[in-house]
Amino acid sequence: MSYRLDEGRGRCLYHIGVEDDGCHSHLDYPAVSESAYALEAIARSLNSVVLERRMIQNEIVMGEDGELKLVEDKAAIVVVDEPPVLGQGGSVICADGAEDEKEEKSSACEDGLDGKKSVGCTKISTAEGVYTRCELTIQRVETHLLDPSPLSLSELSRSSSRVPSRASSFGDGVDGSIEATTMKKMGGFGLNDSNHPTPPVPEEETKSAFKSDPANKVVPDLTKPVSVEETLSSRNVRVAVVGNVDAGKSTLIGTLCTSFLDDGRGSSRTAIMKHRHEIESGRTSTATSHLLGFRHTGEPIAGRDKIRANKMKSEDEIARESYRIITLMDLAGHEKYLKTTIHGVSSGMADYGLILVNSRHPPTHMTTHHLNLCCSFGIPVIVVFTKVDGCPEHALTTSKKELGKLLRSPEIGKRPFAIKTEQDIATCMGKLHTLAPMIDISCVTGEGLDLLRKMLFTLPKRRRHEKKVERPFEFLVEDIFNVPGVGSVVSGFVNAGELTVGANAHVYVGPTDDGTFLKTVAKSAHIARINTSHITAGQSACLAFSLNKELRKKLRRGMVVLAENPTSTKEFDAEICVLKGEGTTIRQSYQAYVHILNVRQSAFARNIEVVNNNPIGLPPSHNASKEDAEGIVLRPGSRAKVRFEFAKRPEYIRPGMRMLFRDGRVRGVGIITGIPDVVPAV
Repeated sequence: MSYRLDEGRGRCLYHIGVEDDGCHSHLDYPAVSESAYALEAIARSLNSVVLERRMIQNEIVMGEDGELKLVEDKAAIVVVDEPPVLGQGGSVICADGAEDEKEEKSSACEDGLDGKKSVGCTKISTAEGVYTRCELTIQRVETHLLDPSPLSLSELSRSSSRVPSRASSFGDGVDGSIEATTMKKMGGFGLNDSNHPTPPVPEEETKSAFKSDPANKVVPDLTKPVSVEETLSSRNVRVAVVGNVDAGKSTLIGTLCTSFLDDGRGSSRTAIMKHRHEIESGRTSTATSHLLGFRHTGEPIAGRDKIRANKMKSEDEIARESYRIITLMDLAGHEKYLKTTIHGVSSGMADYGLILVNSRHPPTHMTTHHLNLCCSFGIPVIVVFTKVDGCPEHALTTSKKELGKLLRSPEIGKRPFAIKTEQDIATCMGKLHTLAPMIDISCVTGEGLDLLRKMLFTLPKRRRHEKKVERPFEFLVEDIFNVPGVGSVVSGFVNAGELTVGANAHVYVGPTDDGTFLKTVAKSAHIARINTSHITAGQSACLAFSLNKELRKKLRRGMVVLAENPTSTKEFDAEICVLKGEGTTIRQSYQAYVHILNVRQSAFARNIEVVNNNPIGLPPSHNASKEDAEGIVLRPGSRAKVRFEFAKRPEYIRPGMRMLFRDGRVRGVGIITGIPDVVPAV
């Protein structure tokens, strides 16, 4: 169907009940209606709707000689236009000429031209033995025109009990159009019926469920429909992919998402890169995210069509087909873009980190920075050695030895663990805070990719955002767009709470440069390019606001969208720890660039108070000293309570947020403990 829609420029016509040679298939109405429903379910999964469902009867009759023949009296043919069982997607705009066709049909129904039985004015016969054929006109539409409740293909095919309610919501159908699609007839589509019992959950699937979620020990229930909203929140694991500039991060993500091997010259990375200069230079300069879908059995969903190799699946297609989703965040590896990588890790809400190492070269200083960055945020890491095809044995051994020393260092404190079999994956699950699994892969030969996919599928979700649903709504703005015909659109992450968009969804966006918030209405929302009326904690979403041109100019990255109690502050207290490594001293009025989730801004250290003047394991020369003329001095390894002040504008922050500060390199991490002054929104 997808191929036919592409060839027909978004529209295709299906004839049900007609053989390949053009002869009638001699099917009765229930069989034709069942096939029509199956096509409607497939069309909805492809972001398409049925524009016209036309049933035709009495075209063939039994002759005197006992043979079937075409009817001679054309007026006896019954043609009825039925409403689609799943509806036309709510606000779907018909193509050119569709409205004129409806007017012609209504006028023809009133006039009764040529004495024929008019289209749509005659009741169809649902009795068995009445030969019927059907013509389905299917139209591809934009995702924002579909009905606001995203449905996966499995839900469309399983929930027969919802079929009558959905049809009635889109208008009263012709008698029998829904009755023919009964639960008994729909048994072949996976319904729980006595004639078609639900297949039992395989034992290996049960094991995978125990491995993937050892805390809950929940076996997936295949009888329940799979909602896209739940898949993109509670079953979405976010993985940050970092490594040196030549490690092959974009190539690995492109190979995993497209299910096509690389040609050794960068064919995989071109499928996911965002800018032209990235494709030409081969260096990623922006932070992007890509979806890798899995079925409940662990089978990966191919991101590229098997028949049309150049056709990539969109995010909404992957989300509708998936039971579990891995969001791979492609970050920059070049030292010039280190600040972009730091911001991506800080605001990405990553559950895990993939550290990619080129097996042909020992780990570089950028690998050390990326490891320290992930450990500073408490993100478990998985080490992947790339380009093992054609790599000399001694070079791979040297790289693993050097990385092992790096992992065992006191700053990181991880034990390397080689992954060779599926049993090794099961062994390291639940121990990722102390172990660092290491996998050898090649995107050219495919070596180790299956193990890596199984490792990603079995990773348990570390951040439980669904536990923050009861908190007030909090949306972190990461990017801003101006969409023609829609207005201001912001993309970001739902950090807490839930929101139902619409005319009554009043929210506060800010803070602006003066610390105030803009009160507006969230009129629509998208998750994975699927229009939805409800977003919840743990989802990456887009929100459209009702703002005029003057207010649009005040939007910026790093803002927050709140439903109630908007506050902003320019000062905050934090308990920090200066990282060991290169020598640095921190005094009063020290200026650094601070990262707090999606907030990034320069800040000054206004007041410093030592927490522990003699930390265990540190020599006295590295302790915080009060002998300096300007006051307290912090050196690597010191802990202190510091009051920071933003240099430019107030920001929305709250106690408990994790922060990181740098002045070229990462200097320290900390947790916000208090807000001294709070400015309420005007």
